[in-house]
Amino acid sequence: MPDSRPGSGQLAPPRARPRRSDAEGNRARIVESARTALTSAPDTPLHAIAKAAGVGQGTMYRHFPSREALLLAVYRTDVEALIAAAARLLAEHEPLEALRLWLTRLAAYGHGDRGASQAMEAATRPDLRSHFHPPVAAALDQLLTACGDAQQVRPGTDADEVLLLVSFLWKAGSGPDRQGRTERLLRIVIDGLRPFE
Repeated sequence: MPDSRPGSGQLAPPRARPRRSDAEGNRARIVESARTALTSAPDTPLHAIAKAAGVGQGTMYRHFPSREALLLAVYRTDVEALIAAAARLLAEHEPLEALRLWLTRLAAYGHGDRGASQAMEAATRPDLRSHFHPPVAAALDQLLTACGDAQQVRPGTDADEVLLLVSFLWKAGSGPDRQGRTERLLRIVIDGLRPFE
């Protein structure tokens, strides 16, 4: 049997190389720069996003070979952050307030406040919708379950139905009163979810 001990002359099998931390940092900076740039100027060219992220165009295209690839990365990152926010909000707030804050974040994301409007358009493919809908619904269900346990929403409140209900928030319009209008509409939603007296 060949001797594989160090110094035996037998080469150890190559190990899979993890992605370098600087590459991960570059990717994260590009995505964040894209989100910021697209919020203020949806047509920002990729080279301007690369410059804002402090990377060269070669680095940009190694991570994101097309504009759609970058937009989809923004979409994925934002949806993953939305999903993760449910548990964090429940740890920091009472359940109904956590639900309200999460729905506020969902409404802002859907409207494109977080630089995601173009990303959402790029993510209209059925495979992406079917991939992300279950974990988003599960995050909302986590919030609704906590609210139900605290008797703050009526029993049997369904996450998919609530998502359908709040989809109108993305059509709240624009202008200086949009945020106030969204908050008023969310109050109506929250009041509608409360248990009957």
